[in-house]
Amino acid sequence: MGTDRKMKYVFGPVPSRRLGRSLGIDPTPPPSFRGDQAGPGEPKRCAKTCNWNCVYCQLGPTRPFTLKRSSFFPPQELYDELKSALAADSIRQFDWITFVGSGEPTLNKDLGALIRGVKELSDALVAVITNGSLLREAEVREELLQADAVLPTLDAGTPKLYRAINRPPSEYYFDGYIRGLEEFSREYEGKLWIEVMLIKGMNDGEKELGDLASALERIGPSRVHIVLSTRPPAEERVGPADAEALSRAKAILGRRLDVLLPDQGRGGFGGDAADGRLDSLVSIIARHPLSEDDFRRALAEQKASDIDSTIASLLRSGRITITDRLGKRFYRGAKE
Repeated sequence: MGTDRKMKYVFGPVPSRRLGRSLGIDPTPPPSFRGDQAGPGEPKRCAKTCNWNCVYCQLGPTRPFTLKRSSFFPPQELYDELKSALAADSIRQFDWITFVGSGEPTLNKDLGALIRGVKELSDALVAVITNGSLLREAEVREELLQADAVLPTLDAGTPKLYRAINRPPSEYYFDGYIRGLEEFSREYEGKLWIEVMLIKGMNDGEKELGDLASALERIGPSRVHIVLSTRPPAEERVGPADAEALSRAKAILGRRLDVLLPDQGRGGFGGDAADGRLDSLVSIIARHPLSEDDFRRALAEQKASDIDSTIASLLRSGRITITDRLGKRFYRGAKE
């Protein structure tokens, strides 16, 4: 990252097909960062702070759900980290500052203040990637009005499929979720880009896409981004939709909506993203697992023998782990 200080909240920049070169901010740090520990007889706490349990989540299953908005850390801690990051020569070039990371950003009750604070520190555009579940609350919608782009999730057009894919707690209802997205769309003047995770055999059929198109037309986003589950998901049975399904999605959703399909010719990560700094790289892959090829490209400044040694050392120390997915090896970073 170009700084000597280990970052808890700021990571990247990470190349993105949607947001160019994006400096990440994690407003919902995992329980381990907050010192939360599982009590006697409780299951081990997960590496995220979220109110959904999506089958495709690259951070694994949600246990337990986080249902209450909270102040997870003093905002000044994040501002201090961001100031340090912005002062580093190695990361001055980026297009967006993006609130995303270890769970659902809107669970942080200070999110509105954090967006304002970030805008005071940088002239960069600010985006928020969210599952959209809390847009039913007027307070959350008002906070997000400050962002230049908001990217909510919508993977299903019916309550049954919503529960099958996103697996929310019982007190979350599909109708309230859709109404929240509709109301935010009416109020918001920025870029509303809805993300659809297209899953093989779940939401990629003609009927499922038709239901989804109806829901999206009610919301009226600026654009729809189709994304694929290529990183290791929470459920091994989850697979990315194939080329035929992508064409079907483009045809059905694209009748009245601006649809952006995945760029399958690109890797999910740029070779210069970690700037040769291991702390930064491990921080990034704790939130976004990387394929072995992309991980090695991120260490490209080192000799091949040094890269092998570095990876072996990181594995021995437990700072990274290996997962296989669709015939590829992925590296995950441990939450410290």
